[in-house]
Amino acid sequence: MRIILVLTLLFLAFSAYAKPQASPDEVNRFLLDRGLLGRIGDVSDKMEAKASELVVNAMTFLGVPYKRGGTNADSGFDCSGFVRAIFEQTAGLVLPRRAREQAAASEKIERADLQPGDLVFFNTMRRAFSHVGIYVGEGKFIHSPKPGAEVRVESMSVSYWARRFDGARRVAVEPAAPATP
Repeated sequence: MRIILVLTLLFLAFSAYAKPQASPDEVNRFLLDRGLLGRIGDVSDKMEAKASELVVNAMTFLGVPYKRGGTNADSGFDCSGFVRAIFEQTAGLVLPRRAREQAAASEKIERADLQPGDLVFFNTMRRAFSHVGIYVGEGKFIHSPKPGAEVRVESMSVSYWARRFDGARRVAVEPAAPATP
């Protein structure tokens, strides 16, 4: 839906110089005539479904213990091992092993644009991107926090996390379409 809104706003902005002003019905007709409306909806629906799947899958690991270097539920997860396992199991994507590498391999987004399934990064070891979790919505994220703890959901507004927030990233869960010449 956000893509439709952006395209609509762009269309209106470019047509603002021409009179008469385009009505919302004309914009929808323009998008429908060119087959854009259906495709935008399909892509948006697929991305939302994959994000929901990521979050639901992540929730099934609540209570799994933290283990430094851990990459599976049997022995436990560290933060980046948890994120990597969820993306591999749910989307078939193999993310890099370390949190900072995961940050580098994903697209930077603004905090205001966070959606379920996005990655959230924190500076917990006096270096950028030293901790990672998966945003679940409503200001909360799921992660494998530290030795002696378990995979859990926490609020990003808790002072500890709020002070250490380092940025948000989005992983492309759908392969990019090949460019046409």
